[in-house]
Amino acid sequence: MIVEPKVKGFICITAHPEGCREHVRRQMEYVKSKKPKACARAKKVLVIGASTGYGLASRICAAFGYGAATLGISFEKEASGKRTATPGYYNTKALEQYAKEAGLYAASINGDAFSDAVKAETIEKIRADFGQVDMVVYSLAAPRRTDRDGTVYTSVLKTTGSDYTNKTLDLQKNEIAQVTIPAANKEEELATVKVMGGQDWAEWIRQLAAAGVLAENAVTLAYSYIGPEITHPIYFNGTIGAAKKDVERTAKQLREEFSALGLKAYVSVNKGLVTQASSAIPIVPLYMCMLYKVMKEKGLHEGCIEQMARLFLERLVQDEVLVDDEGRIRMDDYEMREDVQEAVKAAWDAVTTENLAQYADIDGYFEDFYHMFGFRYENVDYTKDVEI
Repeated sequence: MIVEPKVKGFICITAHPEGCREHVRRQMEYVKSKKPKACARAKKVLVIGASTGYGLASRICAAFGYGAATLGISFEKEASGKRTATPGYYNTKALEQYAKEAGLYAASINGDAFSDAVKAETIEKIRADFGQVDMVVYSLAAPRRTDRDGTVYTSVLKTTGSDYTNKTLDLQKNEIAQVTIPAANKEEELATVKVMGGQDWAEWIRQLAAAGVLAENAVTLAYSYIGPEITHPIYFNGTIGAAKKDVERTAKQLREEFSALGLKAYVSVNKGLVTQASSAIPIVPLYMCMLYKVMKEKGLHEGCIEQMARLFLERLVQDEVLVDDEGRIRMDDYEMREDVQEAVKAAWDAVTTENLAQYADIDGYFEDFYHMFGFRYENVDYTKDVEI
């Protein structure tokens, strides 16, 4: 069939198989262009949440940067009737093919990473195929979680304490509007921490270690975001921020709990980017558009793959990984530069619907948005029938 983008709200409900393949290919070629050296400390890598965004870029860096065998976990839907598969499904298939062509092991498990069943399946796969993993990347971004007792927890994008009103970008109309984000109650905050916090990350590490499939001196990574004061009420000081603070506590806990195994647990604080997760957060898309414009003008802009290549090929290969006072790897160093944030703050104060193009990189935002679903690549013929 001919596949066209169909956007509803902050999500595209179609994905283009050939476009997704191109999405993966370009990231792979970027990593290969960096002429990386093999990383001895990460040759067998498990990526949990491996099909889009930072998780996909991490897996590409591990495979084509380190030459690592990779096992990816994601929860994707296959095509059904005239409904395309999810972009992560096509991304995963493309990565597996490119890895096979390069002589690299790449296997994937499609299922709910929160479940004990998927954890057990993963452990058996590791045991059967390569014994132990020496790196575990936790990049899960799920809206809900079903616990062992059947309780379903749903995350919310809300502030904590009191309601918050500020500018936002109406992505359907390209207009500046006011939005009020309500404050979460305690149950909603706890549910968000349950879904997006560090508990499941810790569960993965504990079960891998107990099964004997986590190597000595292994590295494990989880991803976070801090951002500027503009977004703090909805992010850093909101329900998501509460979850991310829990992730940071978990990293410290894992280092202590598995010190005898030599486990190195890091939280990497990454740059703000257009991802399926960030597109859903009010206020954040407007900030992203302004950040893109400022950072591109200063020659500092990075997408997911550029950010992860810098993390995997420069930071993690050092004998002593550079961290801040809280033990975090700060990959948001370019974004949080004083001159960058001053320029974004000035643009934020001045922007209106009428001067939006002057202060915000709307085209760049939407280019990244559509690329996530395999659309708007100039070398893909979207008028042709494609097998979905």
